[in-house]
Amino acid sequence: MTDFPHVFQPVQLRHKTLKNRVVFGAHTTNMARDGLPGDQHLAYYVERAMGGAAMIVVEPMPVHPAAVLTRGNFRPGSDDVIPHFRRLTEACQAHGTVMIQQLYHIGAHGDGDNSWHAHWSPSGGPSYHDSDGSHEMTEAEIEDTIDGFVQAAIRCQKAGFDGVEVWAAYHGLLDQFWTPFSNQRSDRWGGSLENRTRASREVLRRIRAACGDDFIIGLAVNDEPDVDAALNREETADIVALHDAEGLMDYVTCGTGGYFDFYKLMPTFLYSEKLGVDLAAMLKRVVKNALVTAESHIRTPENANTVLGASEADLVSIVRGQIADPHLVAKAEAGRADDIRGCISCNQQCWGRRSRDYYISCLINPSAGHEYLWGGDRFEPAPNPQTVLVVGAGPAGLEAARVAAERGHRVTLAEAGPKLGGQFRLAGLQPRRGQIGDLIDWYDRQLARLGVELRLNTCLDDDEIADIGADHVVLATGSLPAGTGFQKALPHLPRLPGLGLGRVWSVEDVMMQAARPGPRVVVLDEGGNWRGCGTAWRLAEDGHAVTIVTPAAMIGKELERSATDWPLRRALARLGVHFVTDTTIGEWTTDGAIIKSLLTGQTELLAADTLVLATTNVADTSLNTALAAKGILTHTIGDANAPRNAALAIYEGRQTGRTI
Repeated sequence: MTDFPHVFQPVQLRHKTLKNRVVFGAHTTNMARDGLPGDQHLAYYVERAMGGAAMIVVEPMPVHPAAVLTRGNFRPGSDDVIPHFRRLTEACQAHGTVMIQQLYHIGAHGDGDNSWHAHWSPSGGPSYHDSDGSHEMTEAEIEDTIDGFVQAAIRCQKAGFDGVEVWAAYHGLLDQFWTPFSNQRSDRWGGSLENRTRASREVLRRIRAACGDDFIIGLAVNDEPDVDAALNREETADIVALHDAEGLMDYVTCGTGGYFDFYKLMPTFLYSEKLGVDLAAMLKRVVKNALVTAESHIRTPENANTVLGASEADLVSIVRGQIADPHLVAKAEAGRADDIRGCISCNQQCWGRRSRDYYISCLINPSAGHEYLWGGDRFEPAPNPQTVLVVGAGPAGLEAARVAAERGHRVTLAEAGPKLGGQFRLAGLQPRRGQIGDLIDWYDRQLARLGVELRLNTCLDDDEIADIGADHVVLATGSLPAGTGFQKALPHLPRLPGLGLGRVWSVEDVMMQAARPGPRVVVLDEGGNWRGCGTAWRLAEDGHAVTIVTPAAMIGKELERSATDWPLRRALARLGVHFVTDTTIGEWTTDGAIIKSLLTGQTELLAADTLVLATTNVADTSLNTALAAKGILTHTIGDANAPRNAALAIYEGRQTGRTI
């Protein structure tokens, strides 16, 4: 008996029966090479099919040269893609997965750097992707684009896909036709509801005529209730009901956010869960024929079962949850929900890499994007199991110990502190970041299941490590605050003047509650990431008057890539945190910080009681040096190798555990 009965009910979708209610929804992996899906793309999707997804919606195929958005987009208008996609569809269908491909046109919000084409839109509106304007489409160009959708669907059918999902979400081209803000035409493509929906209805109608009855057609829409220019829920429901009444689609998928509010498109931990459910529930009340899929921040089987059990949707799309653990569905069905490696909603390696036009991966699952190199998210037994000592239980050490044990090695994990997680655990103590603590608890369960010997409060020196005599020694001892106040913007100052006056702490001191900050705190945030910003948030919530000083032009500079910067700044601003940008600290005094503008060179006193330094850490190499002197070879990983982020630490832990 499954713990998630609503999730594991089959459902009929046109000519196919879905074995459960979980979809791996469309998202751009950016893995295509020369516009073609290859081995990397194949292995990524096969792993999720193997993991139990009932339906996979493969990332969008641009239907016209004007629609190309990323370096990893597929070739538009070319039959060359057909045999490559057939490899993918056949491999995934072998696991009982229904295969759909999304078809899209971004309209005004294109990327001319990738497409080398003017953006096309209904009325020549502005791009929200960049600072460009767009070209108002002629009737002939509208017809050409509609035909592009149809021809793309025919190619999908030839490639073995069971259907297509037509993208009308996030204020893409078809949504631009629907929305009065972006459709100001006075011809038969604008004005009335019938005219504004003419393009999308023609696309769906002509795809059905071209591909026949045994072909699934989906429609993707979105919810942006906080944006006045966007369609409201009632207007979206009217549009979907019109398409449904004409029997044009078999299912409709409801996401959130879009080009007006991009942060809700891939909502992070800063947002509540199950965001797409409100619109999905409304659509459930108006459609008579189509199934409704709820998408957006539905991370877990528990989320899915709740939504389905309340009849708020017929299907649920779990994307990042199945990036983080491709076997999420199979584990849930087998009663192993505790073994699911839960997404922490950070966006750092999925959207964080895609936003820079790289192929996507995952912070907590470095196999994502590397399945074709590593054989999926599974491990081959070690041919000669040996003893492995891992020193340090931060993210790198936890992953190295887990993977080595999965492969059959006898593993001991020694940690100097009383708890697992290292600095990653401290990050989980920042506001709204409790999912990190959940992940550390997952590691604790996995290590116990695998029989790893865990030694907490154990600070090993080189002699003790030598006496243990393990076949392999993995050093994951992390990094330490530099303690010098050195700032990259002031490289001529190796040490911040005035440090000796005291009342200066590291972010680690603050999060460990070792610091005793006064009422007025200055946070020197050199990195523009969660170390400084999240600590400032914690201090502000605790009642301190906080000012963030950064050499960058904006607070949360590095968080822009993960679409967390603006929601963070909003949260900080609501707590009264002050922002000082393009600025360094030249000296710490008894009265506060002497700050210096990098733009004008002007200095002034920023009155404060406490200074918190979020500057670059230094690797702890003491054990490495001592063991090398004894002739003991080590694998040095994570921050002990070089201070970086958790994604690279877990990657190195995975790679080391695989190769020992």
